[in-house]
Amino acid sequence: MNQLRQGETAVGIGDLAKEYGLTTRTLRYWEEVGIIESLQRQDGATREFTPYYFRRIKFILRLKELGLSIREMQDLYLAYGEAKSTERMIPRLIEILDQHTDKVDGKMAQLASLRKEIVEYRQKMLTRLAPEPY
Repeated sequence: MNQLRQGETAVGIGDLAKEYGLTTRTLRYWEEVGIIESLQRQDGATREFTPYYFRRIKFILRLKELGLSIREMQDLYLAYGEAKSTERMIPRLIEILDQHTDKVDGKMAQLASLRKEIVEYRQKMLTRLAPEPY
């Protein structure tokens, strides 16, 4: 998708970064690790991106919110790139999301246990502070 279609205009890296509140450094890093691509550019030319990458970056940001790592995003990009269709990417995305759901469930159980311990400890401290009856 790093080709312009008829009627599309390319957007510079600075404008793309500004649109999503990112730094150009972040976008260059994402390009370096292979989760986005810019248009072919001449030596020294500014990186430019097709409208497809606006949608892709929105998707990447959503995946980051869900806790996916760069490595997992690379896996998804490879799965999509090999088949050039979502039929291959969606099962992998579901698998990754299932793994994250399990991790979140585990963390929630740990937090619930920690909360219980804190409440119990707080109660002990309140008991120690309570004035002794005469």
